[in-house]
Amino acid sequence: MAEQRDWQRLLAGEKQYFLSNSRQCAHRLGDALAELILYLDPTLSRPRVVFCIGTDRSTGDCLGPLVGTQLTPLASHYYHIYGTLDEPIHATNLAEKKKAIEAFHPGALIIAIDASLGRIDQVGQITLSLGGLRPGAGVKKDLPEIGDLHITGIVNVGGFMEFMVLQNTRLSEVMKLSNQISRGLLYGYYQAARRKPVASLTFQSSATALDAQKVEPVWP
Repeated sequence: MAEQRDWQRLLAGEKQYFLSNSRQCAHRLGDALAELILYLDPTLSRPRVVFCIGTDRSTGDCLGPLVGTQLTPLASHYYHIYGTLDEPIHATNLAEKKKAIEAFHPGALIIAIDASLGRIDQVGQITLSLGGLRPGAGVKKDLPEIGDLHITGIVNVGGFMEFMVLQNTRLSEVMKLSNQISRGLLYGYYQAARRKPVASLTFQSSATALDAQKVEPVWP
């Protein structure tokens, strides 16, 4: 699908999509994330919290804890990271953790991370959107909204027997998504800290297979 340069659509809450098997996925995600971070916090003075949601008891729902676990040794100087495989944030403790984190980091810029379900053609895509995340919406759970912006990884197909679908999601798909999200978060902070946001964000209403043909990014 043709790309459109329209920053206002993302600011209005529409999602940006990234294909996880694209070699430029992490860079594109990071560039867009840097734009949102600088839009919400131009001076980078707010504490930055990565709030990773999910449980290690379900393959499809372990995306958030995987991201938290991967980021902790690499990005603890840049983000306050909550939700790991050892200490997951899930339906039973989410409200309590949210309240504690907001009290401990007043005024924080919170980036929520979670797995999601979608259409069959969306599986393997990553989404970035301004605004809060409603965890558990795909499995009909009523949980509090969290985040100033959020990133999700579409791990499987939704619409029918969602709990069973999450239990039978391939770990390889979740790992691929978590690797790209972790790298995107690192690169996003790097770009924001350099005060070099993208001049005009390329909005994609859906990721395309052409992304997979791009060359491998050169990491700073």
